[in-house]
Amino acid sequence: MKKHIIIAVMIIVALVASGCSEKQVSSNGQKPTVVIGSKLFQESYILAHMAALLLEDAGYKTVVKEGLGGTFVNYEALKKDEINTYVEYTGTAYSQILKKPALKVWDPQVVYMETEKGLKENDKIIIVATPGFEDAYAIAVKEDWAESNNVTKISDLKEYASQMTIGTDPEFATREDGLPRIKEVYGIEFKDYKQAVATLMYEAIKIGDVDAVSAYTTDTRNEVFNLRVLEDDMNALPPYDAIYIMTEKFAMNNPEAVNALKKLDGRIDTDTMRSLNYKFDVEKMEPRNIARDFLVQEGLIEA
Repeated sequence: MKKHIIIAVMIIVALVASGCSEKQVSSNGQKPTVVIGSKLFQESYILAHMAALLLEDAGYKTVVKEGLGGTFVNYEALKKDEINTYVEYTGTAYSQILKKPALKVWDPQVVYMETEKGLKENDKIIIVATPGFEDAYAIAVKEDWAESNNVTKISDLKEYASQMTIGTDPEFATREDGLPRIKEVYGIEFKDYKQAVATLMYEAIKIGDVDAVSAYTTDTRNEVFNLRVLEDDMNALPPYDAIYIMTEKFAMNNPEAVNALKKLDGRIDTDTMRSLNYKFDVEKMEPRNIARDFLVQEGLIEA
């Protein structure tokens, strides 16, 4: 009798252990639902839906949390397994998440390598795909004002900034690689700043509510609103290469998900990303449709 009980217990333990191991990868023998986060602007929405469509093509169910929040909201959600992937930027991860000091000369490869190393060592988070474009922060002003005052680079703002209000996204005004960095390197301090999501920030300069904005270099609203993106002539701002990140554990348990995202490696240059953003900002297309059209055009999914 005891022998039968021991055998039964061993079988139960084996089944439980098997179930726990399997649950890390799937539920009921199926691939897990992948939850994708995004930041608060169009590019992040589009890239989140690209990830979703590639993962769905690989047999996963997905949930896209469009506009989940800024850098730290998404990153904390990733660490807590509330989301499984999102697009970050190397300069943001380097300076904000890892709190690494500014380099004397910004080298994109150094920033990438230090970011990759730091995320893995600190939080067991890895880079799983690199689309190939950079979306850098920049300062932009109205073209006619820039032309009248012969302003082409950030250092040219020195005599004007104290009388200017700058519109920024929810992070740039206070984060170390934003306005504090501009002040440190250029000695420039604006009269005031107004924070808003990117859409409202750009609308503010369009209607004259602010005099400058913390623009994104892939944003077509720079051209649509006739803005001049100023040269960062003293190399104050770091490189911001786009990266899909994921916890090491989730990646190890779901290699097919990693392979699905890797299909985007090197597929999107800056001009391409700008054209995709144009479809959202000007043509008012839904981000999922923009993402699908691109992936079909690239032969990464079927129509």
